Amino acid sequence: MGQPYLNNLVSAVSAPAMSLSARSGQIRPLGAEGLYVHDLRALSRLEVTVDGTEPVPLGYELCGGATNRFDATLPPDEGDGPSLVLLRRRTLGEAGMVERFTVKSYAETTRNFGVEVALACDLAAISTVKAGLRPTDQPATATPDGLAWDVPGQCSVRAAGSPVPTRVNAADGSLGWDIAVEAGHSVTLQLTVELSEDSSRAAVLPPSPGARTALPVPTVMALDERLRQWVELSLADASQLQAALPDGRAEVFLAAGAPWYLTLFGRDSIWAARMLLPIGTELALGTLRALARRQGRSFDARTGEQPGKILHEVRRQTNYDETSAKVRALPPVYYGTIDATPLWVCLLHDAWRWGLPEADVVPLLGPLRSCLDWLAGSVRGGDGFVSYIDESGRGLANQGWKDSPGAIQSRDGRLARPPIALCEVQGYAYEAASAGATLFEAFGLDGAGRWRHLAAELADRFRSHFWVTDEEGPYPAIALQDDGTPVDSLSSNIGHLLGTGLLSPEESALVARRLGAPDLNSGFGLRTLATSSLGYNPFSYHRGSVWPHDTAIAIGGLARTGGEEAQRSANLLIEGLLSAAEAFDYRLPELYSGCEKAGHRRPLPYPAACHPQAWTAASSIAVLAAHLGISPDVPNRRIVLAP
Repeated sequence: MGQPYLNNLVSAVSAPAMSLSARSGQIRPLGAEGLYVHDLRALSRLEVTVDGTEPVPLGYELCGGATNRFDATLPPDEGDGPSLVLLRRRTLGEAGMVERFTVKSYAETTRNFGVEVALACDLAAISTVKAGLRPTDQPATATPDGLAWDVPGQCSVRAAGSPVPTRVNAADGSLGWDIAVEAGHSVTLQLTVELSEDSSRAAVLPPSPGARTALPVPTVMALDERLRQWVELSLADASQLQAALPDGRAEVFLAAGAPWYLTLFGRDSIWAARMLLPIGTELALGTLRALARRQGRSFDARTGEQPGKILHEVRRQTNYDETSAKVRALPPVYYGTIDATPLWVCLLHDAWRWGLPEADVVPLLGPLRSCLDWLAGSVRGGDGFVSYIDESGRGLANQGWKDSPGAIQSRDGRLARPPIALCEVQGYAYEAASAGATLFEAFGLDGAGRWRHLAAELADRFRSHFWVTDEEGPYPAIALQDDGTPVDSLSSNIGHLLGTGLLSPEESALVARRLGAPDLNSGFGLRTLATSSLGYNPFSYHRGSVWPHDTAIAIGGLARTGGEEAQRSANLLIEGLLSAAEAFDYRLPELYSGCEKAGHRRPLPYPAACHPQAWTAASSIAVLAAHLGISPDVPNRRIVLAP
C-alpha cells in the first residue's frame, strides 16, 4: 500500500489533535480517516446510523480551524420529501473532540428512533498511516457512559456519551440511544473522545494557559470578495495550528500541517511566522525562542546536527502500534535542512523591523551569532556557497524546501549530484548576512563588517556561477552540483531570490519576467518546475505542482522589486491564488496540480496534500501585505506604503 489520499477528506485541527473524515462526517476504517492526538490515531472509526440506516449526506461546511459541520437527511417513509435531518457538529480540543448529533423533525407526529454510533481505536502512529499500513484495532472495554481503550502504563482513549447511552457493546465497539423526537422539535446527543498519555512522549503540546496568541483578523474591504474570505478562513486555521515544545510551553509556534506534519518544522514554522508579521510579532518571538532552545551544539552525522544549526523537525519517540517498526523514520530531533538557519536570522531581523521590542531581541543575539557562524562555516567549508549532502546515508537526500528525492534535476532529467547548492538558499544566506550586520550595528556588537563582506562575496560568486541561458534569455539555475556546474532547470526557486538583495535591479527584472511567463505560471500559481524540463509533471510533489506558499513568497519578492514587469507578474500570480482559493472553499491545501488553467475551471488536487497547513494559511496575509506594499521600520519610526 502507498500513502493515503486526502483530497476528498474533510479536516479539522486543534493542535496536537486533528480529524479526517469523509464529506458525510463518517470516519471509516479506510486510509487516513480518523481522530488523532499526539500523532496517534485515537479513533479509526466513527459511523452513525439511525434505525440501522446510514443518513444521506446533504453537505458540509468548513467552519475554520477546529470545527466542521455535516448535514444529512434520513430517508422518508413516504410523502413529498424528507422530514428528518441529522446535524453533526464536530469541534476539536487539545486532547480530542466533542461531536454533537442533532436529530431534527419536520414530521407531523412524534417519531421514535434508535441512534447507533460504531467506534474503533487502533492507536496507529501517523508514520504508519502515511506508509499505508494498518495495525489491528485495540480491544474495547465498557465504561458507565461509553467505551475505553487502554495500553496499560502508556495511554488510554475514552469515548463518553451524553446522555448516558441506552446500549454499550464493547464486543463490536458500539453505543446506542433510543430517542423520541416530537413534531417540530429536535434531540441532541453528544460524544466526547479524549486521549491521555504521559506528556513526555509527545513531540509537541498545546501552549501553556495564557500563552496562545490571539491572531487578529484584519478587516479586508476590497472589490474582490475572495481576498476577505481567504484571509478569514486562513487565520481561523492558523490559530488552531499553534503548539509548543514540552520543555517550553510558553514559546508558541505554528505546527507545519495536518495530518502528516503536526509538529515543529524549522523552515515551515519560520516562514509561517514571517508571513504573519503584519498582524503581530508574538508568534515570531515564540518560534524564534523554540528553535533557539534546540539550536545545534555538537556534530552528529546521524541527526545532521552542527553547532549553530537550526533544526528541521521534531517527532515523538514512542509509538504503540505493532506496524511502526516497518516504517523508515528520521531521528526524533533532526537537523537535515540547509535553509532553516539563515531563515531564522531573517525572521529575527524582520520581527525587529515590525516592532519586536528590543528587550525580546537582546536574549536572541547569542543564537543569532551562532547562526551566522554556522553560515560562515558552511560557505567557507565548500566552494563558497551554502550546500548540503546527507552524510548519514539515512536522512533526506535533498535538504531545501523541495526535499523529495527527485526534486533537483536538470532540464534533461538528470538528478543533481551532491553536494548541492540551491539558488534560493544563497539568497537566504545573503539576506541573513546583511540582516545580521544590521542587527549587530543596531545593538552595538562588533563584527558587522564581516557579515557585509560575506554577503558581497556571495553575491559576486552567485553572479558568476548560477546564471544560465535558454531561448527566452538568462535566468538563475535551480542549483549547482558537486563539480560546480549549474543544474539548469527553470524553477519557482528563483522567485525566492527577489527582495533578498542578492540580485541587481536588472537581474530582478529578468526574474520577474520569467515568473509571469506561461511555462512557470499555470494560471493558478507558480509551477515548481517549468514545463520546459523533461521531468515536468503537474502531479509531482516538487516537479510541476503549485505550492501556494511558494507563489506567495514570489509575490512578496515581486512587490519589493517594483517596476512594471514585477507588477504585471505579481498581479497574475495574485489572481491565480485567489482563483485557487475560491475553488478549494478558501482552505488552500499544501499543494495542487500545475495543470494549465486554460484547460480547467478549477485546479486539480494533489491527492495526498495536507490541509490545513501553516505556511499555506499564512500565505493569505503575505499576499495581502504585498498587495498593500507595506514596508515597516519600527526602530526608526518609519513605514513605507507602496500599493
